[in-house]
Amino acid sequence: MIAYIIRRLLYGVLILIGVNLFTFVLFFAVNTPDDMARLSIGGQRISQDAIEKWKVERGYDKPLFYNPAAPGVEKVTDTIFYQRSVPLLTLDFGLSDNGRDIGREIRTRMWPSLALALPTFVLGLYASIAFALMLVFFRATRLDFWGVVLCVVLLSISGLFYIIAGQWVFSKELRLVPYSGYAGGLDMVKFLALPVLVAVVSRLGPEARFYRTLFLEEIGKDYVRTARAKGLTENVVLFRHVLRNAMLPILTGTISAIPLLFMGSLIAESFFGIPGLGSYTIDAINAQDFSIVRAMVFLGSVLYIVGLILADISYTLADPRVRFE
Repeated sequence: MIAYIIRRLLYGVLILIGVNLFTFVLFFAVNTPDDMARLSIGGQRISQDAIEKWKVERGYDKPLFYNPAAPGVEKVTDTIFYQRSVPLLTLDFGLSDNGRDIGREIRTRMWPSLALALPTFVLGLYASIAFALMLVFFRATRLDFWGVVLCVVLLSISGLFYIIAGQWVFSKELRLVPYSGYAGGLDMVKFLALPVLVAVVSRLGPEARFYRTLFLEEIGKDYVRTARAKGLTENVVLFRHVLRNAMLPILTGTISAIPLLFMGSLIAESFFGIPGLGSYTIDAINAQDFSIVRAMVFLGSVLYIVGLILADISYTLADPRVRFE
């Protein structure tokens, strides 16, 4: 098991190096430093002197990968790639194009993102599994049929509709919660109640339908018939046998998503005015701040790899038959 984890970590490092290099090439193939300067300053008719000054202030006046004019090792180190992208491998995110510390912004903004993502994750998972188990318990009945219809309707509607409808009903008409905003302490509950509700409802359809399919596949197997033959009730069969044996595919999606909770939600945070990492990324895209966007892409890759490793480890906890050689 330890050898497997070490091997996966080494693979993850190689993947991160590739992601870092590919992201750097992609960004600078689309936008040269001159283009980035024009976008940041705001205009196509700015002077070349202003462009050069902007590049010098932010370190974009150097060559991309190789500096033939520099002596010795500085031919490689005195480049944009080494100074702006290589530090990402040590989680040193550097400065944004407007001169602000990206690492400090991430540490500050990840808490509002977690405040929204954690209850959404826990409540959404619980609601989806409970609803799917209810449909399986009443399988082949009218309740099961209309439950599946509801799931299809829910997954067919855009997430933006839930946000707009939720703001109109609960904020404008009923005046129960604010339209948007964020506050610390206990006041955050009134600002996060609507985003959490919207997120849980929007994910209920696809997840409950998927879990129902998993449970129905398990409930027709021999071990379930054996459990019923021993006189176990349907509730015990569902919760002790069916749910436990269906945990592997559920863990694949849930455990691997836990680290990504730090990244927040791009759409929800922007619409509800939550100052998390999701809105931070959207603001960086709108402002054409490529340093922030590159940092967030790399951070997302790190968290995704960590999530996959955690999912593999969780398999052995959910099913003792799973072993890694």
